[in-house]
Amino acid sequence: MTAFWPGRRVAVTGSSGFLGSHLLEALARRGADTVLPVPHEQYDLVRRTDVERMYDDLRPDLVIHAAAVVGGIAANRASPGEFFYRNLLMGVQLIEEGRRRGLPKLVLIGTVCSYPKFTPVPFREEDLWNGYPEETNAAYGLAKKALLVQAEAYRRQYGFNAIYLLPANLYGPRDRFDLQSGHVIPALIRKCVEAAERGAAHVVCWGTGSASREFLYVADAAEGILLAAERYDGGDPVNLGTGCEITIRDLALKIAGLTGFRGEFLWDASQPDGQPRRCLDVSKARSCFGFAARTGLDEGLRQTIAWYREQRGAV
Repeated sequence: MTAFWPGRRVAVTGSSGFLGSHLLEALARRGADTVLPVPHEQYDLVRRTDVERMYDDLRPDLVIHAAAVVGGIAANRASPGEFFYRNLLMGVQLIEEGRRRGLPKLVLIGTVCSYPKFTPVPFREEDLWNGYPEETNAAYGLAKKALLVQAEAYRRQYGFNAIYLLPANLYGPRDRFDLQSGHVIPALIRKCVEAAERGAAHVVCWGTGSASREFLYVADAAEGILLAAERYDGGDPVNLGTGCEITIRDLALKIAGLTGFRGEFLWDASQPDGQPRRCLDVSKARSCFGFAARTGLDEGLRQTIAWYREQRGAV
């Protein structure tokens, strides 16, 4: 518990989603006594009237914008227009209406997908503008990146305090385990668990397996976001991650071992790998607000697999 949160009216967009639900739990642990969920069913933030009504109803002192339309490579390829439009409109309107109402602070959650396709590893925040994002998720990445431009412009013109965080790929309990729209970790977990149960000889995976990713356990991400809300008021974007990368091929083998899948992986090289490498320089988060991830990948995967199996058993 910290003295920052009691008495503060904290609105969390995307509160019923993957990251949002973990933010609500982390806020409770910190002693926040006025946490204001912003469920999509009640407030469609793409609609300006709903954004205005949210501010009228909740009267927040702090908004954490965790709502997003997200998905893996397949979902980004299938719906780039929706990913661009909805993510851009939600953020633009939250920032503008917050500025108009004198909101003291807004925390914006960006995406590692905003980095250029061939960013030098580890990704430093200063390299964010040195190229175009990887094509399969460029629409999503650029929509989120535009919110950083807006935040910087509003800080200069209006003195509006919006901070911008760039988390690595998130995973953990309550992720979306849908094979069409889910990210790589939940998709691999589901494929391996189901293949192990069937005694299948192989699992098919997209790409070559050579691309690398950095993964941040969702509960750690929530802690990092709240530390930034408490301690950081700067205009520069800040990475949130572990600073460690793993190839998708090695990730698949690790998940196979943890789920009991004994078959082989068949890599479909006709499908895209996405960005060649992702690994963040996380030194700024450590120096600016004291964040360091605590959950190693093996432990995080064990907890995620256990949660998935429990949920399947409950259905």
